[in-house]
Amino acid sequence: MSYRARKFLSFYRPYLGTLALDLLCAFVVSAITLILPLCVRHITQNLLGAGVADPIGEIAVMALLMLALVVAYTLCNLFVDYQGHMMGAKMERDMRRELFAHYQKLSFSFYDDQKTGQLMSRITSDLFAISELAHHGPEDLFLGIVKFIGVFLITLSIHPVLSLIVIAFLPFMFLFSLHFNRKMNRAMRLSKERVAQVNAQVEDSLAGIRVVQSFANEDWEQAKFDEANARFVESRRLEYKSEGLFYGGMEAFTQLMTVVVVVFGAVAITRAALDLSDLITFLLYVGILVEPIRRLVNFARWYQEGITGFHRFMDMIELPPAIQDPAPAYVPERVRGELDVQRVSFSYRADFGTVMQDLSLKIRVGEYVALVGASGVGKTTLSALIPRFYDADAGRIFLDGIDIREYSLRALRRNIGAVAQDVYLFGATVADNIRYGKPAATQEEIIDAAKKAYAHGFIMELPNGYDTEIGQRGIKLSAGQRQRLSIARLFLKDPPLIILDEATSALDNESERLVQQSLERLIENRSTLVIAHRLSTIRNADRILVLTPKGICEQGSHEELLAADGVYAGLHDLQLAR
Repeated sequence: MSYRARKFLSFYRPYLGTLALDLLCAFVVSAITLILPLCVRHITQNLLGAGVADPIGEIAVMALLMLALVVAYTLCNLFVDYQGHMMGAKMERDMRRELFAHYQKLSFSFYDDQKTGQLMSRITSDLFAISELAHHGPEDLFLGIVKFIGVFLITLSIHPVLSLIVIAFLPFMFLFSLHFNRKMNRAMRLSKERVAQVNAQVEDSLAGIRVVQSFANEDWEQAKFDEANARFVESRRLEYKSEGLFYGGMEAFTQLMTVVVVVFGAVAITRAALDLSDLITFLLYVGILVEPIRRLVNFARWYQEGITGFHRFMDMIELPPAIQDPAPAYVPERVRGELDVQRVSFSYRADFGTVMQDLSLKIRVGEYVALVGASGVGKTTLSALIPRFYDADAGRIFLDGIDIREYSLRALRRNIGAVAQDVYLFGATVADNIRYGKPAATQEEIIDAAKKAYAHGFIMELPNGYDTEIGQRGIKLSAGQRQRLSIARLFLKDPPLIILDEATSALDNESERLVQQSLERLIENRSTLVIAHRLSTIRNADRILVLTPKGICEQGSHEELLAADGVYAGLHDLQLAR
């Protein structure tokens, strides 16, 4: 058995009791379906004939028996339908939880090449198809096999030749279904890929709706969406064409079997090889035989859809994170905050060229260091390398004298706090967003963090204060307010090492002043690396490092670098001229 097959079966493990009862009820349903025509045969062959003393009484007894069977059939069928579907839904939940947890582990380099809509498709529609297979698969396969064997044995006892004639149709039906199932499988896989592309297009357009409308490019976005939507419809056309031919052919086989039974049965009656009650019973069983065939066909359909979704699920699950914990991992409770970058080089992709080349710098415990330089020299990249969102191609980074690759990722990132220019806030309340820095924080701790970030004042002016919903990405707040909430989050997190990545470059003067005050309070007694765009915000830095494509070319205090009249002084004069 392959690894993926074992993996699929492992999701049944917590629900083996439910599965056993489900299959037991399915067996009872199959047995009752097979018994009822025999009851009809008994009535038509024995009770309606001559010589029965009390036919009405006998018929009443059979009616009560059949009624009891129908009640049992209904109850078992209800269990199969309800509990079976719930088992499938719970397995879908378990798979979705595992996939979401895996998404959380995948590195930035993975998300650089992915579209959110396609990832969403894998965690929604793909897993629903797997759920349907998990539920309907065992039932349809079990019911189909039991009923097929039962019908074959019973019809064989009624009229062996006629039974064998009917069975002779089955190899042709099997080959027919095998051929079209392959076509359906290819069409369904293509359809899933196309709907994922539609989801990605919708997600991209809606996420940038403000840009779309500000450039009046709604028609352009509509054209892109229509193209993706048309490709999806074409994939559906192929899928439905295969499905239509498949089910149409199976229905034709079914009707042909019925015609054959009627014709050969009528001939057998004329030759006294079969009586009318047996023909009626035989026709009832042919009608029942259609149902297990349909179930087996349905199983093939659920299998094709589900296994396609499961392979897409496993393709993602088996994708290892580019950044992983070492074994064993170093897990300190808290670090001191000494950072040492030694000859680090990095490129995002081999064909993109080197972003950073042979960079070295050191930050002592509690030191405030600023990094300045032109765009594209690797300042922001460094802020992503320190918490190991990416790994350096060459060189090493040490935190408290220990290579960051030796830390557990959780411990490393727990001790680093970052404030970026592009702040991400969740579509929740103000309090929930601040609490993200410390999920177990009390309301008093949240308010205290907000006060330290100079955010308490504007929060209290919001409609519901700390319980105000701020919209996706905090859209209901100004840039300065969003930035101060992100700083409040860090006050709760309380990391010993802070990285500020151009945190005030997109703010107006008043917002910058307020955010700068909260940042100055945040970095007190913490090791701090500031990636600066506005040089006026780093005048108080202990050291300023000037980064160029060739590495650090200057370092010193603000006054020392101005006096040196080098690259920094040139950048400073350029900003003053603006």
